[in-house]
Amino acid sequence: MNSQDIKRIAKSFGADEVGIGNIERWEGAPLQMDPRQIMPECRSVIGMTFRVMRGSLRGIEEGTFFSNYPAMGYGGLTYLYIPMTVINICKQIEDEGYEAIPIGHQSDWRAIGNEGEPRKNYSVPVAEGRAAPDVMIQLRIAAYLCGLGEIGFSKMFLSPKLGPRQRVGIILTELDLEPDPIYNGPKLCNRCLACVKACPGKAFDPKKTVKVNLAGKEVEWMDIDCKACDLAFRGGEVADHPLSQEEEYMEPMQGKQIQRGSNTPFYKKPRNLYNTGQAVCGARGCSRACMMSLEARKVITNQFKKPFRRRPEWSVDWNNVDGNPQVPKPGARVAHEAD
Repeated sequence: MNSQDIKRIAKSFGADEVGIGNIERWEGAPLQMDPRQIMPECRSVIGMTFRVMRGSLRGIEEGTFFSNYPAMGYGGLTYLYIPMTVINICKQIEDEGYEAIPIGHQSDWRAIGNEGEPRKNYSVPVAEGRAAPDVMIQLRIAAYLCGLGEIGFSKMFLSPKLGPRQRVGIILTELDLEPDPIYNGPKLCNRCLACVKACPGKAFDPKKTVKVNLAGKEVEWMDIDCKACDLAFRGGEVADHPLSQEEEYMEPMQGKQIQRGSNTPFYKKPRNLYNTGQAVCGARGCSRACMMSLEARKVITNQFKKPFRRRPEWSVDWNNVDGNPQVPKPGARVAHEAD
């Protein structure tokens, strides 16, 4: 079984793009993010992209249908489609006599947080020199090291086909495969800062950047305020005054009361879909604004007949919202999902 076999099988199972990185490219990776801590005999990492449907962003763009993107763009890919694909590919590899580890989009049991900080009182190494369980492989970096595209200034992974509109799945395997070159095609990110301007959480700081060395190449992205992103992601913002229970948008976070932001039309944060499907902001800056910029410049290959933004961008001024949301008049027939 060679690299071309793997790519053919992966695409037949539903991956959009497939790339392969040799394990030496992870030399110097932090202990808690090193694939060799999971599989010491790993020789190859197989990276795959899975598209987030542009149409799944349509309802949030219009402000009328928010559940599809969390369900299909997050949960459906993260917990169903990607796991099924990587598991089926691993079956083929293991039938050849080589171990393979299927890794979907998430590492929910992990010993480090979103900023790489150790989680207090979470886990301990089982032996000297080993990482604490669980290791978290940075999937955007993995996609880069597998030659699938570049990491933009926003830290979003950008592929030449889909831009930021994908999730990543990987496989670690003992199978020694021919690696793909690191992406060296036309530059995708031109640092237009559309992501910065559109982010509802103001989570990007163009003046503060992070530089890392990946397989001998320097890669730079903006520092991200993960706490601000975390709130905006759910449609909330830190309250500017003490809130009553009725005014609270969601449970307190970061020790502060949370009010409704202008990027949510909901009185209360909707319940989660799957584990992480609460993307009320619809990736307004990091994905949607970036996608529109890339499409307008025609630097990605998945082009459409019509531009994505067709009407003015919406926002909600909660200071001027009065009364209750509209409800059906008495006697009106209400459609149900079963209809």
